[in-house]
Amino acid sequence: MFRKLFKSSRTLARTPAAAIPAGHRIYAVGDIHGRLDLLDALLLQIDADREARSQAREEIFFLGDLIDRGPQSAQVVERLLALSRSRPARFLLGNHEEVFLSAVAGDIEALRFFTRIGGKETILSYGIAPEAYDAFDYPELMDALQAAVPPEHIAFLSAFEDMICVGDYAFVHAGIRPGVPLASQKAKDLRWIRSDFLEHTAPLERLIVYGHTISRDVDWGLNRIGIDTGAYASNRLTALGLQDGERWLLQT
Repeated sequence: MFRKLFKSSRTLARTPAAAIPAGHRIYAVGDIHGRLDLLDALLLQIDADREARSQAREEIFFLGDLIDRGPQSAQVVERLLALSRSRPARFLLGNHEEVFLSAVAGDIEALRFFTRIGGKETILSYGIAPEAYDAFDYPELMDALQAAVPPEHIAFLSAFEDMICVGDYAFVHAGIRPGVPLASQKAKDLRWIRSDFLEHTAPLERLIVYGHTISRDVDWGLNRIGIDTGAYASNRLTALGLQDGERWLLQT
């Protein structure tokens, strides 16, 4: 089943040169999906990598889908909320956060959908017992979820961005709509698009760094770099490092 989620990956040689402004360093982190263990391991790698490089203004970009599927979604959110208060970091809203926020806001249909896309693991991570989850109808589950999720988590996730542009790169969760200027992209596409973006091979306005669609290895495309390596099931969480015209990978 997991094999079907993968798309084929391409090689580094296909991806064109691109750069970010001098004196700036970025680490872009792919979909975490509730794997606190991998997140902590990757952050340690980022810290070690920083020590081995020249001084630079550093930021960490998280490309969304912090939650669902893995066992510790609530703990991942708490960890990154704390991180956001102690070091420069920016966060993109993934499609899983979008559905989660709608569900917590009281949308029963969103809650139904949420439970079909890995949301059960998120709900359990907020302290709702498995036997209670199985016994609740959807209105009861809604009440329990709203009582369990801290307001600070909702405020944190609600402030996530749609797109970040730095130098020759644009960072998004899922991709962009080809033919539409970056400034005119719709949030739905930025969080949900798949084939229309992935099948487009012509140059784009910027080199797109994205998650959302799993590949066995990093997808070095002609117009994009995909860094969702299926952490929740593969045990491999990926970060893309960028400085000047250089790029490199860190992986668990």
